[in-house]
Amino acid sequence: MKIRRIVMAASATLLVLGLVGALTVMRRPAAAGTVSAIDPGDFTNPVANPFFPLTMGTVLHYHGSEDGNGFREKVATTHRTKTIQGVTTTVVLDVLRRADDGSVAEKTHDWYADDNLGNVWYFGERTATYTRQGRVSSREGSWQAGVNGAVAGIIMPVNPHATDAYRQEFLRGHAEDQAWIVQRFAHVTVPYGHLDHVVRSFEWTRLEPNVLSMKLYARGLGIVFERDVAGGTELFRLVSVTHA
Repeated sequence: MKIRRIVMAASATLLVLGLVGALTVMRRPAAAGTVSAIDPGDFTNPVANPFFPLTMGTVLHYHGSEDGNGFREKVATTHRTKTIQGVTTTVVLDVLRRADDGSVAEKTHDWYADDNLGNVWYFGERTATYTRQGRVSSREGSWQAGVNGAVAGIIMPVNPHATDAYRQEFLRGHAEDQAWIVQRFAHVTVPYGHLDHVVRSFEWTRLEPNVLSMKLYARGLGIVFERDVAGGTELFRLVSVTHA
């Protein structure tokens, strides 16, 4: 979901970044350690995280728009794995298509792993954006933990609570996403249905300090809703779930 960008007013951005900057990178759970320390022994008996499940064969379908352009997105948790820094990660394939002609706008292979406590770690991605003619226009944003100084981060902590703040990825100058949990028991209605006990987060990158994203994570599903907080036009909702 790299194409989607969210811009908010500068004063609100400074407030959010100031609050998050006052927090540790990993306020909860402390047992997960810092984002720079990966021990394969911490991933020997992985525990599934309900707010970001990695159930192989599950396919999430989204409809959305940005700047007047419609998109269709399919996020599939594949049966493939990739070993990174001694950890077996699950490969998740994210394909974004233009709604008007079905052409691929972006394709990403993400690498995630649950640790023994139930935190979901992000070990990198191989991504590419495409022209309407099918040519690769950019691979910016690709990274892999342990390569060229890249560091794995947390996508979802085991027990997310408001004020939890953590780094999601790090490759200086290329991948520096961070997140801040702001609500645990939200509600949302999307085309898929009405969902309760939803986790709401603000997510941003230091590379674009005035950009902020809001995401909603539902139990048993993962991301179900994403939109521009202010200053942007992007909006994506979960439409259906299938199983490959």
